[in-house]
Amino acid sequence: METLDRLFDIIRTLRSDKGCAWDRKQTPETMWQCLVEEVYELEEAIVKQNLGHICEEIGDVLFQLLFILEIFREKQEISLAEVVDTVARKMIRRHPHVYEDAVISSETELNRQWDAIKAQEKGRKDLKPASVLDSVPMGMPSLIRALKVSQAVVKEGFDWDHPDQILDTARSEMGEFESALKSKDQDGAIMEFGDILFSLVNVARAARFHPETALARATAKFEGRFRLMEKELQESHLDLQSLSRDEKEQLWDRAKQSYQR
Repeated sequence: METLDRLFDIIRTLRSDKGCAWDRKQTPETMWQCLVEEVYELEEAIVKQNLGHICEEIGDVLFQLLFILEIFREKQEISLAEVVDTVARKMIRRHPHVYEDAVISSETELNRQWDAIKAQEKGRKDLKPASVLDSVPMGMPSLIRALKVSQAVVKEGFDWDHPDQILDTARSEMGEFESALKSKDQDGAIMEFGDILFSLVNVARAARFHPETALARATAKFEGRFRLMEKELQESHLDLQSLSRDEKEQLWDRAKQSYQR
């Protein structure tokens, strides 16, 4: 708590009359955008497995959260004690197999228990929502929301019989995308490309990893290799655009061999 007090002191100084004009005018509506940016920077640090950056970005995320909390505290609406007590009671309540005598024998049962407890918390024990998809926030990034939508319908029993069928669907969607491109149907191509992505999200779900993590790692790998290419070009005083296709491929192959992660 003393560590958090230090951060709260900084935030209160920044928002004081003698503090920073920018910090004083911030609201929860403006600060959540800063929080989202910091969360993505934390994701990048985790993907790159850079402990120094991970520590720094966790600090940035924590600071943004405390900043938002302080704005509510100023209006005497929410306190840190309330936040801690609320989440602590919720986590204990949602884990009766740990804190009580509930018995769970599979991950499926665990998920059902979690959903049932959430429904009770929302006062919907005997009231079924209009759709199981009502719980998926509209504002999520599309890739993450696609996974959440997929997970929601799978819990209702709407799924492929075998994981291989998901791959077959992705291959089929690729063929439809190629057909749309050949026919120069721009709207159709956009829709078919989206179908490919949605199918691949389901492939990731079935393979039990997060598609966002996979894409972040692949992007980081590409960036690492491209930066090696840039370094070699710089050392050789060459311009990428002046190279032939074969020379570019050779340069890329060398970068791939040097950057395996």
